[in-house]
Amino acid sequence: MRVLIQRVTEASVTVDQMEKSRIEKGLLVFVGIEDSDNEKDIDYLCKKTANLRIFDDENGIMNKSVIDIDGEILVVSQFTLHASTKKGNRPSYIRAAKPDYSIPIYKEFCKKLSQMINKEIKTGIFGAYMKVSLVNDGPVTIWIDSKKRE
Repeated sequence: MRVLIQRVTEASVTVDQMEKSRIEKGLLVFVGIEDSDNEKDIDYLCKKTANLRIFDDENGIMNKSVIDIDGEILVVSQFTLHASTKKGNRPSYIRAAKPDYSIPIYKEFCKKLSQMINKEIKTGIFGAYMKVSLVNDGPVTIWIDSKKRE
């Protein structure tokens, strides 16, 4: 399981020219799921996401989490996080899980993350063609892979 986390001042998701979700200051989290992902991957990435200290404290040091700043989180499914570009120029998505496996994982990730931050998680629509708009604050972008744990 992989997440790409962006610290944002605002972000939104539009589907079929209608805004589905919008957040102000907080995190935009793209989530990629593969067939080997399980409860341990969900727990690890939820804890990391909720507690990642990437917001400035009163001294301008990245020392606060999204919880500390009472920020919002927008979670968007993105199977392309598991793209393999090893061969040729057309990415392969063979490692990305199919919807029947990934949708329950995605929903559980959002549910646990919501419980951790004690706030509703905004989402896109799983599997839909979405337009994601954001203002990356910093810019700050963090990549976390639950299998590598680096």
